[in-house]
Amino acid sequence: MLVSPTGTLANDGVMMLRVLILSLTLFTGFAQATVLQRPMTLDTGKGELFGSLLLPKSDSPVPVVLILSGSGPTDRDGNNPDGGRNDSLKRLAWVLAKHNIASVRYDKRGVAASLAATPDERNLSVEAYVADAQAWARKLKADPRFGKLILLGHSEGALIATLAAPGADAAAVISLSGSARPVDQVIREQLARSLPPPLMLRSNELLDSLKAGHTDDNVPAPLQVIFRPSVQPYLISLFRQDPAKAFAQLQMPALIVQGSNDIQVGTEDAKLLKAAKPDAELAVIEGMNHVLRIVHNDMKRQLASYKDPNLPLAAELGSKIIEFIDGLRTR
Repeated sequence: MLVSPTGTLANDGVMMLRVLILSLTLFTGFAQATVLQRPMTLDTGKGELFGSLLLPKSDSPVPVVLILSGSGPTDRDGNNPDGGRNDSLKRLAWVLAKHNIASVRYDKRGVAASLAATPDERNLSVEAYVADAQAWARKLKADPRFGKLILLGHSEGALIATLAAPGADAAAVISLSGSARPVDQVIREQLARSLPPPLMLRSNELLDSLKAGHTDDNVPAPLQVIFRPSVQPYLISLFRQDPAKAFAQLQMPALIVQGSNDIQVGTEDAKLLKAAKPDAELAVIEGMNHVLRIVHNDMKRQLASYKDPNLPLAAELGSKIIEFIDGLRTR
């Protein structure tokens, strides 16, 4: 028999309901009760960008991480209509929130909810993405709810974070699965593993042309997804960047995180970033892949993980990032 708070005997059914509600609160109510979820927008003067805020309840300012997504139409959650839904960045934001770290993640201009900001991909550029990240940074730094600002970029977003950090007056940078080499070299290497010789020859010609700053409309159908004429202006702006050189110029603390089972960016890139900035911290997570899960290194399982939002994030990923951000308080 159960006793109610007033000392009277409680109805078993009512009491069981209260127990059930309490149990559900313990498992699901933590985030709802202590983390504020809100949409955020940014008027850049050249289009409106849309994002999501996760803000832990706190009586004092909390660190805030501006999360920058990867290449192509990848949205604020880490999902790509071409590559599948995995919610990698959304899940990472919640890991941070549950450890008293706020985050803002947003759809890049030309992507998802921010499509109207630049509907024609011919007008996209790395420089515009960097300017947007810096504009978000100014907005967050002006908000009294936030303490230190950290820029975290995933994949191509790591390059944007690196380029934006000095102008954003960021306290730190986190490169997550970021390349150290110019991206044309990475694409060349990836295509060499899968294309037949005639297409590889043509792709190398296209890469050479774009690297030199010239467009080329003669793109074979199998290569359209990568080199379609409308995306070539963006690729030209991307190929002229040197990620390792930019990373070496950072004056703030930096963390490099790389998975050993990443089929898109290898651990050698992480080591090159570390060599470029020796005072940066390096964490190589055994078994982690490009979408931040522990996945066996075979292509079938790798590709399946890109479309499985239910796979848990690599536990070590969260602990490394949280440890790094906590350490900023003593610097």
